[in-house]
Amino acid sequence: MSRRPPFEQFFSFRRFQPTLAFAPDGERVLFSSNISGQFNIWSARVDGGWPEQLTGFTAHTVRAVATRARDGLVLFSADEDGDEFYQLYTLAPGGWPERLTDAPEVQHLLDESAFSPDGSRLAYAANARTPADMEVWVRDVEDGEPRAVYGEGRFAVPARWSPDGSQLLVVDVHTNTDYSIHLVDVDGGGARELTPHDGDAKFQPGPWAADGSGFYLLTDDGHEFRGLAFYDLAADGWTWVEEPTCDVDELAGSADGRFLAWLENDRGWARLRVRDLARGRDLPEPQLPHGAAFVLGSGLTFSPGGGRIALLWDQARRPQEVYVIEAETGAAARVTESRIASPPEHELGEPVLVAFPTWDERDVSAWLYRPADADGRAPVVLSIHGGPEAQERPAYKPLYQYLRSRGIGVLAPNVRGSTGYGKTYQKLIYRDWGGGDLGDFEAAAEWLRSQDWVDPDRIAIFGGSYGGFATLTCLSRLPEHWAAGVDLFGPSNLITLAESAPPSWRRALDDLLGNPVADADLLRERSPLTYVEEIRAPLLVIQGAKDPRVVKAESDQIVERLRELGREVEYEVFDDEGHGFTRYANEIRAWRIAAEFLERQLAQDRAAAL
Repeated sequence: MSRRPPFEQFFSFRRFQPTLAFAPDGERVLFSSNISGQFNIWSARVDGGWPEQLTGFTAHTVRAVATRARDGLVLFSADEDGDEFYQLYTLAPGGWPERLTDAPEVQHLLDESAFSPDGSRLAYAANARTPADMEVWVRDVEDGEPRAVYGEGRFAVPARWSPDGSQLLVVDVHTNTDYSIHLVDVDGGGARELTPHDGDAKFQPGPWAADGSGFYLLTDDGHEFRGLAFYDLAADGWTWVEEPTCDVDELAGSADGRFLAWLENDRGWARLRVRDLARGRDLPEPQLPHGAAFVLGSGLTFSPGGGRIALLWDQARRPQEVYVIEAETGAAARVTESRIASPPEHELGEPVLVAFPTWDERDVSAWLYRPADADGRAPVVLSIHGGPEAQERPAYKPLYQYLRSRGIGVLAPNVRGSTGYGKTYQKLIYRDWGGGDLGDFEAAAEWLRSQDWVDPDRIAIFGGSYGGFATLTCLSRLPEHWAAGVDLFGPSNLITLAESAPPSWRRALDDLLGNPVADADLLRERSPLTYVEEIRAPLLVIQGAKDPRVVKAESDQIVERLRELGREVEYEVFDDEGHGFTRYANEIRAWRIAAEFLERQLAQDRAAAL
């Protein structure tokens, strides 16, 4: 590279929440973006141009958006300072948000299909009666009286209304790898499970057939990956439409039942497929650039008339954008410009997919960002994603691109527990945090040390959430490998993590992590805090004070112990953030602190002095 763009240039872009909705005429698409410095609702024409801002929040983050087809009434959820107590609002065309719920300690969950077909009712999930239960609620839009219709004692979320508006498909989440679909009569006729099964299997409902005879769904029943199926109500069973060879991540259909669209995940790369159900044929593949879909969702949705599809699309060297696709032809148009002054794409690095062997003879897939203009052996950051049930994908990562521009490589693996590699691989992390995954971290470090371009004395570990736990675990249990570590809101004590988790998460956490009472010995043995005296490398900890998932006490514990031990630790707390960043100014400050820390710790003169 002839020049090195400054830090700000890599981070000079706008971000999106994973939600999209069309206006009733299909000529505009609504999204949540931080163009204003906070995530607000914006509306852009499908033929491009500067978007119109519809909300003016400064402390609240818009998380999900739905529109009513008959008049464009917007329903959305938002939380304050990242506290994840999502409240519901409506927004009439040309109006100002009106709050539907005011329950500061209740979570309200919705998606783009919240409105009934006639627009008179809406469905959402909330833990309003019992904090540990997520129940399905139906509310008349006009009189505003909510009724719980299903889910007592469960974690249940509504999916799709039947075409006549009398029934709801509901997902009953048993664990992160085991879902079942129930059909609920919203006017009091009861509910029945449509997908009883043995063992772990996911059943996720999609769009209904136009005549109400059944619906499409995603499932991995009997397979490692999720495929596409159709449930026939009369036959009381389902059949494959597309048997899986890789995960189908998302599924959407047009309201008239004519078109079906789904996203396939091939080792992180995404492919959008569209089918004309009326004519029984696949339509031309959408003309999207080679890219990926955001792991939390692309917002895949059809326009009310069915002729257009919208989704959020990632590329390795360009920030995420909203694309609108003509269903019949596959013509795709980018309708947003999220870059502000980003570096030219040709100056950015394209990650390379690599793999390395780990301790149990598995191969771990990873994305490698080779450093630019490295002089001799280069430092490297091993970056572990959060989740752990998530996937590192070839999307634009400003920190990675900045570091490689400074001669620092990045290896971003999908260690055991990651999604996208089959449910067996995903479940390897269950009740084994700090067990088999520790072997994967060590295998990654050893693989890096074997590369002739890597300086073995300048390898750092980095991660957020579960990745923060990985950072603390590596520094405390594999201390010989690391020159430094960066932990963003990572748990240090698995017992207190389980005790302080949001109430509605605790059933799933017992399965994923372990019970804080029954499994206390295991959780203590796997907690980084247990091995804190072994940490030698400098550590940076970043934490949101209002984090509801990994509470501030998790970071406080390990920072206090390290300071008592006289170890090198830096601690940055953001008072108005939760689990991640909702304010642009905070996000930039946090990433700058992390980048400068890594540059400083991995500098060649520092390594030589140690």
